[in-house]
Parts: sequence; structure tokens; C-alpha cells
Amino acid sequence: MSFFTDKQTILFVDDDAALREANVQTLDLAGLAVAAFPDAQSVLPRIDAGFTGVVVTDIRMPGMDGLELRAAIHAIDPDIPVILITGHADVAMAVRALHDGAFDFLAKPFAADHLVGIARRALAHRALVLDNRRLTAAAAAIDSPLIGESPAMVRLRETIAQLAQADIDVLIEGETGTGKELVAHMLHRQSRRSAGSLVAVNCAALPQELAEAELFGSDLIDRSSGKLGQAGRIRSAHRSTLFLDEIDTMHPSVQAKLLRVIEEREVQPIGAAAPEPVDLRVVAATKTDLMDAVRGGDFREDLYYRLHVVKLRIPPLRERRSDIPQTFAFFLDEAAAKMGMAQFQIDDGVRRHLVEHDWPGNVRELKNFAYSVVLDLPSDPGLSAMPTDAPLAERVRRFEATIIHDTMAQTRGNIAETMARLRLPRKTLYDKMQKLGIDPKSFRN
Repeated sequence: MSFFTDKQTILFVDDDAALREANVQTLDLAGLAVAAFPDAQSVLPRIDAGFTGVVVTDIRMPGMDGLELRAAIHAIDPDIPVILITGHADVAMAVRALHDGAFDFLAKPFAADHLVGIARRALAHRALVLDNRRLTAAAAAIDSPLIGESPAMVRLRETIAQLAQADIDVLIEGETGTGKELVAHMLHRQSRRSAGSLVAVNCAALPQELAEAELFGSDLIDRSSGKLGQAGRIRSAHRSTLFLDEIDTMHPSVQAKLLRVIEEREVQPIGAAAPEPVDLRVVAATKTDLMDAVRGGDFREDLYYRLHVVKLRIPPLRERRSDIPQTFAFFLDEAAAKMGMAQFQIDDGVRRHLVEHDWPGNVRELKNFAYSVVLDLPSDPGLSAMPTDAPLAERVRRFEATIIHDTMAQTRGNIAETMARLRLPRKTLYDKMQKLGIDPKSFRN
């Protein structure tokens, strides 16, 4: 049988050619993709952590037997299902293998439908494991999750799912810390453009004299280096998504050139003789009402209406207070996992702060508060003090976290300035922040 790569595959291992052929035929007739192998050594190169299928193997084989094969597969990925085939004399051995992580076993002789049923169940289990890994990886790549079961958040998630497939430009409005970049990532990941990387531009951080080259690119040769100029963010977003954060801060001269990009879907780099086409989706974000900037003469009205094909508004936390406990609990678990701290205290001061505070920094502020609770930082008078009988290592850990946290807050997440104040090398600072679960991006707004 040929080895299938476009669907989940069963790798069937048995040194008995007749039994191997009969069982492979059974699985094949059931509509399952299957590949046959006469020994364990030849199947192992087919398996890695991304393997989507399952393994069915006889236990008694010359050379590497089925139990040794299961152990080798377990070392590659313990969640790959391995189904063992055994004779009656080896049932006890197979049961012990179940405790060690085998998915199931078949005692000879077994019915064909029994083999097919177990194989289907194992394939479904493997698919679920890989789906969960993908979802977990996607969530881990984002600073703040879009959590909440309030009607506003349910509608927002549903709208994002619909707009993602529409491939139209979107304007996102939301206060600082509400998760505008997260929404942009969600729109991109669920779209047909997800194969490419989202290209994010913080318009507020673009120096006016460099903004055009940074965005539109340059075909001029740099006199100092002799190299051709830069590609530009817009060209880098070809066949992907361009995210323009804080677009309300964009300089008027740049707004005029951006309008042409959005209208014509073409970009002309500095020094280029002619424009070139770009296939992109534009997602823009603002923390203020962009129409106010239009009325004030700071933002082009024609550009506003080009961007305003669809507007998504992210509600602040004070408008969806019922979501605060769930979101806070998520960040508590995240902080505890990152810092390896299984025990921390939630007292009345913390609960009172959650209820009474208006959360002007929204989800970002709530996340910082959750981390401060786990670290027991004195960010609020109501927070509990660290127990006096805490181990020395724990006291040192929290003291160090307090110093780094406070310094990052003072420098607004400026790594170079934090390094200078703490007199730490860059690698040491990053290692400590990663160990303590401190995210410099959360201090920059």
C-alpha cells in the first residue's frame, strides 16, 4: 500500500506477511488510509511529533518488538496512539502497556470490525489532540485572549468570524488595552490569507522623516551601504494582512499616499518609476473616535471612509463587568503557570478592587493586576503581604520580580533604559523576565 500524506494514516506493523496483508485489506476496505511495515525499524522514520495518524503493531517480532516500538514512539510524542496486537499468553503484558501509555490492545484472534472500531477511535483521538495543540499554540501567540460571555463579547466573536471570511478592510475602535491587536490577529488567522504573516505597523512609533520609506518602501540605493533600499511594510504584506495600529496618529502627508494604496491596491516606493500592484487586506485600529479627528482636520475624510468599510468596536471592561471574574481567573492561571507558583492568596482587598475599580487600562491592566496578585506585589493597599515564613528563595524571587516590575513601569517597557538602571545585560534581563512572567509589551502603553 502507498503511504498517504493527505489524510490520517494507520501504520500497521507485523512480521507475519499473511496476517499483515489480511489486516491491511480490512482497514483499506473500511475506507481507512493504511501503510504496512514488516518490522519496527522501518516504521520509525515515518513518525515525528506532527504525525497525524496512529500505529497498530504486533508485540512479538524479531529485533525491536512491539513494546519497544511503543516506547520509542512515546519518546517522540506520548500522545500518538499505539494499538498493540497480542496472543492470549501476552494479555497481561499488554494490560501493563496500557498503564504505560498504550492506547488499546487486540487479543488474537479478533474480529475485523473490532480492529476497524479501535482504529477509528484512535484516529479521532489523535485529531482532537492535534486540534487542541493548534488552538493552544494560537492562544499562546497572543498577549490577551478575547474572553467573556457577555452579550457584547459573544457578538464581537461572532462578527469577527464572519468578517474574517469576507476579506474586506476593517476599522477597529477600542480604548487602550481592550485587545485591538488581538482582534486583528483573529481576523487574519481565520481568513484565506492566514498562510502569510500579519504585518503590524504602530503608526504612532513611526518617525515622520522615515514613515514613507518604512511603509511604502524605497528603491533608492543607500549611499552609505551601497545596498538597495527597503521593501516597506506594505509590500511585505502582499497576499497577507496589513495592520495599521493607532492610525489616527498618521501624518497627513502619509495619509495621502496610503489613500492611493487602499483605493488602487498598488504602491509606489520612493524612487520607483511606476507603482506595483499589491494584494492585501487592511485592518486599521484607533483608540479614539476617528470621526472626531476628521472633524478636527487631523485625518482625511476620504481616507476615513475608505477604511470604514466595516467598523468593529471593542467594548471596555467597565461596559462588561460580568466578564471581569472570568478574565481575571484566566490571567491568574496563566501567571501561576508561568512562574511556577501553585499557591497565592486572593483576599477581600483583591475582590474589592475587581468590583470597584473602573479599569481604564482595560484587559491589559487586568492582566498586570493578576500577575501582581500572584507575585504578591504591593500594587494595591488591599493586597496581602507575603507570609513571614515564606522560604528565602521565594522571598528573593518576589523581591526581584518587584524591582523588575517597578523599573519596567517607570521606563514604560524601554528595555535599554531598564538594562541601564538595573545594570543587567540584555540576555540576563530577558531570562529573568521570562522566568518571572513579566511581559515588557504590557508596560508600553
